[in-house]
Amino acid sequence: MAKATNITWHETQIKKEDRRRLNGHSSAVLWFTGLSGAGKSTLSVAVEQELHGRGIRTYILDGDNIRHGLNKNLGFSPEDRKENIRRIGEVSKLFVDAGVMVLTAFISPYRADRDMVRELVEDNEFVEIYVNCPLEECEQRDPKGLYKKARNGEIQNFTGIDAPYEAPEHPELVVETDKQPLEQAVGQVIRFLEEKGYIEK
Repeated sequence: MAKATNITWHETQIKKEDRRRLNGHSSAVLWFTGLSGAGKSTLSVAVEQELHGRGIRTYILDGDNIRHGLNKNLGFSPEDRKENIRRIGEVSKLFVDAGVMVLTAFISPYRADRDMVRELVEDNEFVEIYVNCPLEECEQRDPKGLYKKARNGEIQNFTGIDAPYEAPEHPELVVETDKQPLEQAVGQVIRFLEEKGYIEK
């Protein structure tokens, strides 16, 4: 529920279409979701490098990075996770309006929260990319040592261990990071963006 009162939306003269025209490309949210250790951050960084090399204006919103600043007052309870994603959704919407291709790497375990972000933007401006990797593989990778801590009871509400992950039912794209090297995964994302008209071939 909104707490702010006595506020009025102030229209601007420069619109999203004007910014896109100036940038020379479309804008959208590339929403990378998946378990911790699935490769969301690694993939989003590599995809951004490829897009940047093509002259696409981009920005990455990464789960851990955002919790260092904008969302540093949030924990990992279901309520805080929901608020975390709500804020990221609103920031992502601003980037899309700015004509920027924004890549977000968040576990974002709940379908309802991801759907909430989808509703914030226009049709075809939200691309849900399910970075699919089996829990066993993610736990074996454990790049941050978080699964080990969760198994030892040092971390509570850890997705995949004692908190749920609701996999996307109809994502725009599924990338299986346990079955292909990073270069191929990047190629899969780039081909999708080309085929759907987000970027030029």
